[in-house]
Amino acid sequence: MSSTSYKIVGRLDGVTAAAHRLALQDLLSGDVCSLDVDVADLEYVSSAGLQVLLLTAKAAKSKGGRILLISPRPHILEVLKLTGLVPAHIDTSCP
Repeated sequence: MSSTSYKIVGRLDGVTAAAHRLALQDLLSGDVCSLDVDVADLEYVSSAGLQVLLLTAKAAKSKGGRILLISPRPHILEVLKLTGLVPAHIDTSCP
Protein backbone atom coordinates (compact mmCIF):
# COMPACT_ATOMS: atom_id res chain seq x y z
CA MET A 1 0.00 0.00 0.00
CA SER A 2 1.21 3.47 -0.78
CA SER A 3 0.57 7.15 -0.27
CA THR A 4 0.10 10.01 -2.71
CA SER A 5 -0.54 13.74 -2.57
CA TYR A 6 -3.22 16.12 -3.84
CA LYS A 7 -3.58 19.90 -3.71
CA ILE A 8 -6.79 21.91 -3.25
CA VAL A 9 -6.69 25.60 -4.17
CA GLY A 10 -9.41 28.22 -3.70
CA ARG A 11 -12.82 26.94 -2.67
CA LEU A 12 -14.09 23.49 -1.76
CA ASP A 13 -17.82 24.06 -2.07
CA GLY A 14 -20.93 22.98 -3.97
CA VAL A 15 -19.42 24.11 -7.26
CA THR A 16 -16.08 22.28 -6.90
CA ALA A 17 -16.91 19.40 -4.54
CA ALA A 18 -17.92 16.84 -7.17
CA ALA A 19 -14.72 17.28 -9.17
CA HIS A 20 -12.54 16.98 -6.05
CA ARG A 21 -14.53 13.98 -4.83
CA LEU A 22 -13.95 12.16 -8.13
CA ALA A 23 -10.26 13.04 -8.20
CA LEU A 24 -9.75 11.87 -4.63
CA GLN A 25 -11.67 8.65 -5.28
CA ASP A 26 -9.50 7.97 -8.31
CA LEU A 27 -6.37 8.48 -6.23
CA LEU A 28 -7.59 5.96 -3.65
CA SER A 29 -8.15 3.29 -6.27
CA GLY A 30 -5.54 0.62 -6.67
CA ASP A 31 -2.83 0.31 -4.05
CA VAL A 32 -3.02 3.88 -2.68
CA CYS A 33 -4.41 3.92 0.85
CA SER A 34 -3.27 7.27 2.25
CA LEU A 35 -3.51 10.82 0.96
CA ASP A 36 -1.53 13.92 1.86
CA VAL A 37 -3.81 16.81 0.88
CA ASP A 38 -2.15 20.21 0.62
CA VAL A 39 -4.76 22.77 1.70
CA ALA A 40 -2.41 25.72 2.28
CA ASP A 41 -4.19 27.60 -0.51
CA LEU A 42 -7.72 26.50 0.43
CA GLU A 43 -9.66 29.69 1.13
CA TYR A 44 -13.17 28.36 1.88
CA VAL A 45 -14.85 25.05 2.66
CA SER A 46 -18.62 24.53 2.67
CA SER A 47 -20.69 21.65 3.97
CA ALA A 48 -20.37 20.00 0.55
CA GLY A 49 -16.59 20.28 0.86
CA LEU A 50 -16.64 18.88 4.38
CA GLN A 51 -18.60 15.91 3.08
CA VAL A 52 -15.92 15.28 0.44
CA LEU A 53 -13.22 15.29 3.12
CA LEU A 54 -15.21 13.00 5.41
CA LEU A 55 -16.02 10.49 2.65
CA THR A 56 -12.39 10.50 1.52
CA ALA A 57 -11.18 9.96 5.08
CA LYS A 58 -13.57 7.05 5.54
CA ALA A 59 -12.50 5.49 2.23
CA ALA A 60 -8.83 5.76 3.20
CA LYS A 61 -9.50 4.34 6.64
CA SER A 62 -11.33 1.36 5.14
CA LYS A 63 -8.10 0.55 3.26
CA GLY A 64 -5.99 0.87 6.40
CA GLY A 65 -4.81 4.37 5.50
CA ARG A 66 -5.53 7.96 6.44
CA ILE A 67 -5.93 11.47 5.06
CA LEU A 68 -3.49 14.15 6.19
CA LEU A 69 -4.32 17.81 5.56
CA ILE A 70 -1.12 19.77 5.05
CA SER A 71 -0.92 23.38 6.32
CA PRO A 72 -4.59 24.29 6.75
CA ARG A 73 -5.25 27.99 7.29
CA PRO A 74 -6.44 28.85 10.81
CA HIS A 75 -10.06 29.51 9.79
CA ILE A 76 -10.21 26.23 7.84
CA LEU A 77 -8.74 24.31 10.78
CA GLU A 78 -11.30 25.92 13.10
CA VAL A 79 -14.18 24.73 10.88
CA LEU A 80 -12.72 21.21 10.77
CA LYS A 81 -12.41 21.16 14.56
CA LEU A 82 -15.93 22.57 15.12
CA THR A 83 -17.43 19.87 12.92
CA GLY A 84 -15.45 17.12 14.64
CA LEU A 85 -13.58 16.05 11.50
CA VAL A 86 -10.32 16.93 13.26
CA PRO A 87 -9.05 14.92 15.02
CA ALA A 88 -11.72 12.19 14.80
CA HIS A 89 -11.36 11.45 11.08
CA ILE A 90 -8.61 13.66 9.66
CA ASP A 91 -5.04 14.36 10.75
CA THR A 92 -3.47 17.77 10.18
CA SER A 93 0.03 19.07 9.77
CA CYS A 94 0.29 22.76 10.62
CA PRO A 95 3.35 24.88 9.88
